[in-house]
Amino acid sequence: MDYILKTENLTKIYGKTKVVNAVNMHVKKGDIYGFIGKNGAGKTTFMRMVTGLAAPSEGELELFGKKDLEKQRKRIGSLIENPGIYPSMTARENLEVVRRSLGITDKNAVDDMLKFVGLSDTDKKKVKNFSMGMKQRLGIAIALFRNPDFLVLDEPINGLDPAGIKEIRDLLLKLNKEKNITILISSHILGELSKLATRYGIIRDGSLIEEFSAEELNEKCRRCQKVFVDNADLAVTILEDKLQITEYDVPEQGVIRIFSHLEQSGKINQELVLGGVEVKESYIAGQDLEAYFMDLLGE
Repeated sequence: MDYILKTENLTKIYGKTKVVNAVNMHVKKGDIYGFIGKNGAGKTTFMRMVTGLAAPSEGELELFGKKDLEKQRKRIGSLIENPGIYPSMTARENLEVVRRSLGITDKNAVDDMLKFVGLSDTDKKKVKNFSMGMKQRLGIAIALFRNPDFLVLDEPINGLDPAGIKEIRDLLLKLNKEKNITILISSHILGELSKLATRYGIIRDGSLIEEFSAEELNEKCRRCQKVFVDNADLAVTILEDKLQITEYDVPEQGVIRIFSHLEQSGKINQELVLGGVEVKESYIAGQDLEAYFMDLLGE
């Protein structure tokens, strides 16, 4: 399996505090990896270690399957904390500085990038007069100038209004689909990440407590009637023959999850009992995505 980023017990200690504690993260090629945690959970410190802005205290990391990090980091674009932009200059002038500093000779590169991130029409408008969303798009443009294979973004939608959030979301989806860029994005705006991410990692108090795919998350949160019975085989026969219910599974002995006919939960229980099944417990289970995340974050 191709991993763009793989860490093993990656740890950062400041004083006596483990700000990042033995994190094992796996970002696959093509992922939009949503890195979720409360403020102060260790997200930014972790990303600083990945991009070389901070040195690990313990543990190891690989980039693109290799450990020669200095070379592999040239394939990363990053936006961590505030964008490194000059507020008294225009977007074009900011990107021109970046083009020259990177030794890029193609003078059309600036125009192409402005067009790609939707800032072509800013003309002589100074960055200090930009909206927050426009500043974030300019920061992403700067991060993209190296044509990276991996983009690391720390809270890029924090503080944006709904329109700005949509602009950044659409841009990131475009980068992932059209340019095949793998993205690691941190945020605590859970509903928005769920519209982007293909994979998630949850960090709490410096520790990565769980990783899962978007499909696994949807399965975890899928609403169902959960029924605890003494005879699952008989119960399943009744569901299929008497109630024509086929959307169910038996995740463990004596437990059935029914994913359809939720409005008929009382009738389902009645038919099971009439058919000779002891119904020990029955309830509607499942959460929305944000509630599930909040449980994992300890809120």
